[in-house]
Amino acid sequence: MRRPQKVRTNLWRAYVSGKQTLTQLAVAQSRSHVWVRRRLDDVSVPHADVIPQPTVVIADTTFWGRSYGVCVFRSADLKKNIWWHACEGERMAHYHYGRKILESRGWTFTAAVIDGRRGLTTVFNDIPVQICQFHQIKQVTKYLTRRPKTNAGRELRTLTLTLTKVDEATFSVALSAWHARWGDFIEEKTVHTFITGKRQWYYTHKNVRSAYYSLKRNLPYLFTYQKYPHLNIPNTTNDLDGSFSNLKKKLAVHHGLRKDRRYKVISEILKGAR
Repeated sequence: MRRPQKVRTNLWRAYVSGKQTLTQLAVAQSRSHVWVRRRLDDVSVPHADVIPQPTVVIADTTFWGRSYGVCVFRSADLKKNIWWHACEGERMAHYHYGRKILESRGWTFTAAVIDGRRGLTTVFNDIPVQICQFHQIKQVTKYLTRRPKTNAGRELRTLTLTLTKVDEATFSVALSAWHARWGDFIEEKTVHTFITGKRQWYYTHKNVRSAYYSLKRNLPYLFTYQKYPHLNIPNTTNDLDGSFSNLKKKLAVHHGLRKDRRYKVISEILKGAR
């Protein structure tokens, strides 16, 4: 007769890594799905077993819908997730909490790679911060679309796509040159007069303007990896994004899980993600 612990371990491995459903496991074990569920509920998932050390950290949050997500800190040097926490929204408090917890365990952060969300740079304001260049490109694309309608928008998108291929000085000069040509254009205003006589104005080309100021605001953090070559800072959060992609593929098999069970599966996947 197999030991209960080994049975639980094998079931858990098949459930998470083998992407087997409760029904499939029940059939394989000639048991009910309730019996399988109880064995899975008895499994405990320990924290990431990684020795604290100096590291470049990649921090980001992924979501399932609008009300459930997981904030994750990943060591870029070790290519391992070292901390995660369930959350209902992406707030700076989660990142502050994650950093505090990890530093209390003995971790030291030499630099941070983030997605560029406003306010996130303040969480790591005492170390070099790199904003993900691909996230910046996506942000500009969100404003301009892949096919901008104006010449200013087309030029700005073309310039943005060079982010990963140039250095800060080259990009900065090009962005300044773009603004010299289109500065007046993005400051144009349209005035709307209501029947009541009330007047209201807005920027005529607000999306192009927003795209430019997004680049302008984040420019000091877009080429940090070039300033500190000895730290081997990634220029994107792709390593963590790949971990998120793998997580969602595996979790999709077990849709409809109760929150505590979902978090346990998430923890198992993140703990083993490379």
